[in-house]
Amino acid sequence: MGDDPTQQVANGRTTLGIELGSTRIKACLVDEDLVPIAAGSHEWENEFVDGRWTYSLDAVETGLRAAYAALVADVEAQFGVRPTTFRAVGVSAMMHGYLAFDAAGDLLVPFRTWRNTSTGPAAEQLSEALAFNVPLRWSIAHLYQAVLDEEPHVAEVAGITTLAGYVHRRLTGRNVLGVGDASGVFPIEGGPVDSGPGDPGAKDFDHAMLATAQDLIGVPDLRSLLPEVLVAGAEAGELTPEGAAWLDPTGTLEPGAPLCPPEGDAGTGMVATNAVAPRTGNVSVGTSIFAMVVLEHPLSTPHEELDVVTTPAGDAVAMVHCNNGASEIASWAKVFGRFAEAAGQPLDVDTVYATLLTESIADSTDPDAGGLLSFNYLAGEPVTHVEDGRPLLLRTPGARFTLGNLVRSEVHGAFATLAIGMDVLHGEQVHVDRMTAHGGLFRTPGAPQRLLAAALRVPIALEETAGEGGAWGIAVLAAYLEHTDQQLADFLSDTVFGGDAVHVAEPEPADVDGFQTYLGRYRAALPVQDVAAAATRPSATTRPTEQTDGADPRLQTEEVTR
Repeated sequence: MGDDPTQQVANGRTTLGIELGSTRIKACLVDEDLVPIAAGSHEWENEFVDGRWTYSLDAVETGLRAAYAALVADVEAQFGVRPTTFRAVGVSAMMHGYLAFDAAGDLLVPFRTWRNTSTGPAAEQLSEALAFNVPLRWSIAHLYQAVLDEEPHVAEVAGITTLAGYVHRRLTGRNVLGVGDASGVFPIEGGPVDSGPGDPGAKDFDHAMLATAQDLIGVPDLRSLLPEVLVAGAEAGELTPEGAAWLDPTGTLEPGAPLCPPEGDAGTGMVATNAVAPRTGNVSVGTSIFAMVVLEHPLSTPHEELDVVTTPAGDAVAMVHCNNGASEIASWAKVFGRFAEAAGQPLDVDTVYATLLTESIADSTDPDAGGLLSFNYLAGEPVTHVEDGRPLLLRTPGARFTLGNLVRSEVHGAFATLAIGMDVLHGEQVHVDRMTAHGGLFRTPGAPQRLLAAALRVPIALEETAGEGGAWGIAVLAAYLEHTDQQLADFLSDTVFGGDAVHVAEPEPADVDGFQTYLGRYRAALPVQDVAAAATRPSATTRPTEQTDGADPRLQTEEVTR
């Protein structure tokens, strides 16, 4: 047990984690026992500029400073002392996307986020050439698509990285990525990490695939454009004077704190749910939704529904990533929250969610949502081959349109695309003992966990600490810098999660049958998406930039995705 948190802060023995999610930037401070003691956050929104989803680097800087300042204010309010340094620091951010810089370090085109789905030709050609599924959102797909489109900036590209890699470089001066984040840039070499006590091992991009991709793309040295790859526990630099001033313009923050390798939100989600060992997995529900399962053996063949990425330690993971998550549920919650307010009975957001989600499993609610059908597609959805999505609520004249069925339909709709991807894993004979769920939706106990278990047909667990999210997860990875005498999985199981309570929901047969009936309707109705998009497609100059989930705390607890 650590001593007084005030002394830990004053003596620089706390650990800082920062994560840039899709709707919120969060800073989390943990004590020597890895318990969160302070937090700060800043809300932000992506913009739709020239046909692409993006965040400006000015917004990155402003948001990071605001989140850090909010954390410092929280520390001062609680403990009466201002932190000047930390035991370790970690940075995480939404995975994938494209940040391209010239030789002087200047950004060549606006940051292209994971949400963009315009890289179809590049992803298809790369996947065929590499015999490896390259998703639309991966950095290499964005680079090659820019080559195919003959974008002028390509000739000036001296390096590409992810958002976490960019922030880490600003703080330390080092161009590195954690292997989990790097696995969304380019495929990582296969096989387990060869590491032992005191040796974090090593990983890199697959050399044979690099040679093939280099010939396809037509660049002279593809590897030189990519960051150095580091596994969890590896030394990744320290906070420089310039980095300290960039994060904290007040001048209070001192340089010198060590940083762990920057990671993606998928990797920090795995850490936050103790899901880095084989036969473990997790589901993250936020603006996007994704499932991660640590593999015991390689997949028999590439599948376009599955990404093969890695844990922060470098072990292979099958990832089902869906661009669209709980945003539509958040929109409906806002509608009903406003209704209560207009009726003179205002409710806080947690009560609104609890009321709606409890109704979704009421005895009067049909397991298949009574014939209703919901699509949560605010963006395109590669898993179901939907290029341009539209949120829809459909029902036949004979459907039972009740509050419970409406909410159950929206929850089923949020999980449907994920279930389609997970069916591929079932076909590959990939076994998982249980999946751990995290994300703001699970702040309401009961219904979301139960319905997710039915959708995926596996037990769903909730850890008490899972709700702390990716900022806590990257803080744990930063603390691991001092514990590399243990494997990461052992460090998490023995040191971090040893005493945590776990609640497990088993799939209920009636719920499973109801969801399968719903999913059959969902698959059959997918062509409606193309019709709706074609009939309502706006121009790039008129498309709204606001994200309807941007201010909802349910989507801010755990962002992966996002």
